[in-house]
Amino acid sequence: MEPMAHLGVGIGWRPEIADAVERLSGLDWVEVVAENVCPGHLPESLLRLRERGTRVVPHGVSLGLGGADRPDPAKLAALGERAVALGAPLVTEHIAFVRTSSPVLEAGHLLPVPRTRDALDVLCENVRIAQESLPVPLALENIAALFSWPGEELTEGQFLTELVERTGVRLLIDVANLHTNQVNRGEDPAAVLDAIPLEALAYVHVAGGVERGGVWHDTHAHPVPPVVLDLLAELRSRVEPAGVLLERDDDFPPEAELAGELAAIRAVVTAGPAAPGKTATTGSGPSDTEQGAEQGAGPGTGQAVERGPVEESARTRVALGQAALLSALVAGTPVPEGFDRGRIRVQARALAAKRADVVARLAPELPVILGGPDPYREAFLSYAKGRPMTSGYRRDALDFAEDLLIRDLPADPAARRRLTTWWRDRAGAKPPRRIVRWARTLAGRAA
Repeated sequence: MEPMAHLGVGIGWRPEIADAVERLSGLDWVEVVAENVCPGHLPESLLRLRERGTRVVPHGVSLGLGGADRPDPAKLAALGERAVALGAPLVTEHIAFVRTSSPVLEAGHLLPVPRTRDALDVLCENVRIAQESLPVPLALENIAALFSWPGEELTEGQFLTELVERTGVRLLIDVANLHTNQVNRGEDPAAVLDAIPLEALAYVHVAGGVERGGVWHDTHAHPVPPVVLDLLAELRSRVEPAGVLLERDDDFPPEAELAGELAAIRAVVTAGPAAPGKTATTGSGPSDTEQGAEQGAGPGTGQAVERGPVEESARTRVALGQAALLSALVAGTPVPEGFDRGRIRVQARALAAKRADVVARLAPELPVILGGPDPYREAFLSYAKGRPMTSGYRRDALDFAEDLLIRDLPADPAARRRLTTWWRDRAGAKPPRRIVRWARTLAGRAA
């Protein structure tokens, strides 16, 4: 595997902190959410950073490479366009599923894939399809999870190792997610770091979260806790990462606090050399050959080990399992056998709350029209119980507004007129006539 280009210490670029990011001293690079930028209309802040020589890496969140379906060619093309527009050395995505096609449901969130042979076969084929379509190398991130799948056949380390050996994909290791999975799923972060092929490491994510009721929530809205910095030091003792990045997505602190967190990360990264002989291009656990022999993953040459096409029956089994789980999370169907029902309820509430928050950010007029954050949130969560998301957050905002209008809400006529105007301006259509509203309402009750 070719050595990874040095990135240094960076931060996730977000519009809310764009000015602060430009002023941060010693910043080596930034990462941007790929779906939030348009190649032909890049934000001026990103253009200025590029002119200064700051590298920009697009980080995708919507491919769903761990899903049962093959990757969407349009989404792959869009991610590749952003990589070219930004002059990026690589693109990154997640080991997760985000949607199902039968039924058509969107999670609006990264959900864990089962660590089974079927799911690994599907993931590997999806990754190879993505690699063939993208103009730059791909790296995949381990995700944070609130729950585990029943009947898993591989550990996290085995799953990631075989993924790398079969596809040649690089890894983006999020040490905050390792901590999340320790609290929520009882997984030992050190054991994961010992098992995975660190020669495949592209770079590292660091982020904050919070524990509520014995569950760790990977919020990206809290300061990086000492335990996550300790895990960064654990990784640093095994390998010298090419890059480390601070993620912050909400509740942005003052610029001085961001600078302080970056300084703390830099201090860990520069504290001392990795263990002898372990650099960014040499691993720290068992050798590739030993791991391949143990798991039947083929020779440990650092090259992808080709396998035949995935049997459609494997995709079908993965699809059925993911559809049953996602339906339970967003449509209120029964929780599939073997899952922790309490954790699934926590995840379902978190997904609904995230929907409400994201829609409010995308359509800030809605809370204003509905009388404030609390009435808006109450109305949206009531809507979300019976209307799973099927086409993304922007469509969700329009569907929510239409649902209110169908039910002659809000009750205040002036607010209803404002909502009608808002919906019509964005949907490009007339609001449903009263008879259509009644028909839809009756159809919904019958269903």
